[in-house]
Amino acid sequence: MTNEEFNTFCASQTATEHVVQWGGADVWKVGGKVFAIGGWTKVKGQADKEVGFTFKTSENNYLFLENKEGYRPAPYLASRGMKWIQKIGVDSSEDEALRYYILESYKMIAAALSKKKQRELGIIN
Repeated sequence: MTNEEFNTFCASQTATEHVVQWGGADVWKVGGKVFAIGGWTKVKGQADKEVGFTFKTSENNYLFLENKEGYRPAPYLASRGMKWIQKIGVDSSEDEALRYYILESYKMIAAALSKKKQRELGIIN
């Protein structure tokens, strides 16, 4: 998945907001809460930066992904005990899975909003 594809997918979700912050990262929010981050990331042991996509996960998905090749616990977020994973690199064979995880992150963040806020944003009726 490219940065453009990432941004298009995130924008297609209901009531999302896009901001650029944290050194030029594409930060996607719903109801003011972050659900996905895209941008360049430093990978330990490598001189160059790679594209990275960060998202919140369930406990089970976190345990599945934390040691899977191409994924890692998200820098800063996971070190604080939060269940966030970062997909590293532009491997198109993982696009469908990455869309699934980003959508799940969106759903978790949206579900944590108050019912009133969800209605205001058009997430629920």
